Amino acid sequence: MNYSGIVVVCRPEDVPAVADRLADLPGVEVHYREQVQGKIVVVQEAETVDAEMDGIKRIKRLPGVILADMMYHYFEEDPGILDGLAARREPDKGPAVSARG
Repeated sequence: MNYSGIVVVCRPEDVPAVADRLADLPGVEVHYREQVQGKIVVVQEAETVDAEMDGIKRIKRLPGVILADMMYHYFEEDPGILDGLAARREPDKGPAVSARG
C-alpha cells in the first residue's frame, strides 16, 4: 500500500469547494485546511505506485487547484508477502563450527 502526503494550493476563497472535491475522490482524506493561505493537506492511499501517480494527476486536474505537490510518501509492504519470502528461505543450519580441536 502506498500513502502520500499531498499539499494542495488554491485561492483562499476556493478552499471549501476544493476540499469537498478532494474528499469525494476515492482513497483521499482531507486532514487540514488553511483558509487564509489557501492550503489543504490530504493523505492519499493507493494500491500501487502507478495508482498513486494517477491519483496526484487527478488531484492536479480538479477545478480550483493551482498546485499539488507530494510532500511525503510511505510504502507499506503486505505482511503476507514477507511471510511468503521467509518461508522460502533455507532453514538455519546452526552456528558455524570451528575446525580447531
